[in-house]
Amino acid sequence: MSSPSSPQPRRLNRRILVVGAVVGFHVLAVWALQTGLLRRAVEMVIPVQVLAEMIEPAQPLVTPEPPPPAPVVQPPKPRPKPRPVARPEPVPQPVLQPEPSPVAPVVAPPEPAPPVVVSAPTPAPAPPAPPAPPAPPRIELPSSSADYLNNPRPPYPPLSKRMGEQGKVVVRVFIETDGTASKAEIRTSSGYDRLDQTALQTVLRWRYVPGKRAGVAEAMWFNIPINFVLE
Repeated sequence: MSSPSSPQPRRLNRRILVVGAVVGFHVLAVWALQTGLLRRAVEMVIPVQVLAEMIEPAQPLVTPEPPPPAPVVQPPKPRPKPRPVARPEPVPQPVLQPEPSPVAPVVAPPEPAPPVVVSAPTPAPAPPAPPAPPAPPRIELPSSSADYLNNPRPPYPPLSKRMGEQGKVVVRVFIETDGTASKAEIRTSSGYDRLDQTALQTVLRWRYVPGKRAGVAEAMWFNIPINFVLE
């Protein structure tokens, strides 16, 4: 007796058939996509109207405009009440009275006019006197004749004595506040140069009482006359 067939080969054959069918279906689908058969089949199945609806673009939504606001109806204004017409009051008639008889006015004598007093014009006040100018400061000139100064007389040049030269020399000297002569110059010449130079050198060696302005010692110029006379 032969043994019954095992179920394992049957299952294997069934799996092989299923796998082969799936592979064949995929191969057939790929071939259909490449040749366009699948697209034609889809176009035949889907109606033309459905395709048109799918292709037509969607219309934009139109928002309806809000209705205009209803006009506000104002209540009618009340009519003003008519004012009552005032009746004119009766005017009283004036009572005529007899006019009084005119009385002659009493005329008073005119008063005498007051005397006119003419006053003399008041003299204008005299302008104030201008202030007196300040007194000039007292100036004291320098001096060379004080006894305590011991100033010697200028020597007479011997040559001038032999030649008979004589005359008056005026020397202008600048006296400092300490009583010394800082510079000197001939203001009036004697006509002889030897006499002029002798007087100039002499006054530069003398001592002096300085000049003063308002009691204060001040340096200033001073003229000194010197006479050269033959005896």
